[in-house]
Amino acid sequence: MDLQKILNEIYKEIKPQLGKGKVADYIPELAKADPKAFAMSIVTLDGESYHIGMHETRFSIQSISKVYTFTMALKMYSKKLYERVGVEPSGTPFNSLVQLEYEHGKPRNPFINAGALVVTDSLIYHYKDEFITLENILNFLRASSDVSDININPSVAKSEMEHGYRNRALANLIKDFGNLYNDPMKVVETYFKHCAIEMSSQELARSILFLANGGVDPLTNRAFLTPTQTKRINAVMLTCGHYDASGEFAFHVGLPGKSGVGGGIIAVVPGKMGICVWSPPLNAYGNSYAGTLALELFTNKTGLSIF
Repeated sequence: MDLQKILNEIYKEIKPQLGKGKVADYIPELAKADPKAFAMSIVTLDGESYHIGMHETRFSIQSISKVYTFTMALKMYSKKLYERVGVEPSGTPFNSLVQLEYEHGKPRNPFINAGALVVTDSLIYHYKDEFITLENILNFLRASSDVSDININPSVAKSEMEHGYRNRALANLIKDFGNLYNDPMKVVETYFKHCAIEMSSQELARSILFLANGGVDPLTNRAFLTPTQTKRINAVMLTCGHYDASGEFAFHVGLPGKSGVGGGIIAVVPGKMGICVWSPPLNAYGNSYAGTLALELFTNKTGLSIF
């Protein structure tokens, strides 16, 4: 299969769609993104890589970071983590307070904002310090991507702190139900900072190879997770990775994936490759408009769906 040829075809077909949708503007720093920017990267288990567009340009990974924090917490706590956060689709927007109130402060899954806050809290509880926690999150991303200079964009983190009132409300509500161990503001600030990490599409596609290979990085042979834990993360990505549009993503694309409001989407083809696509304008559900279409084209052209 000529993956570069397929990517080139996708690029040609997707160009008329670039700019459609709306760049996230509730975080002012994200509103500065170029609406016509586009990149798509594939990295296979044998280390071959294929790219189109601005694949070396770093962007704010936002909620894609939740995959890595969930991975870290699952490795630390195993099944005990599920006592604090579930693995069911929410069927509600990613920043909803309503469901959290009904379900007594236990978030439905680790990929909605409430769930990611609980996961972040569990990491801080383990490391005893929010700064050590952030450094370990960065070190995990550096190790999994094999890139040493991945960092947080302080301007994006500051912008999120200045406008993230709903996330503060979520943290306070979870704390009120006794499901947050640390100070809510400390948890929220740590959460905003890991969402403000910047990576390129080629770095993200490389960083998820362990999820395509039973928890082991095939290029370094480093084990990040057990095969069972890897299966769990891929399952939650498939059912919850695109918020209340996760069913549509599974229907149209058919791969485990996770989106971020910076316009990035990662996707895993188990046993074969990691994929990342980036296009900043979002659809009504907060997922990349052109990025979702590009992934649908990819699975249609290659047949590399899990279904």
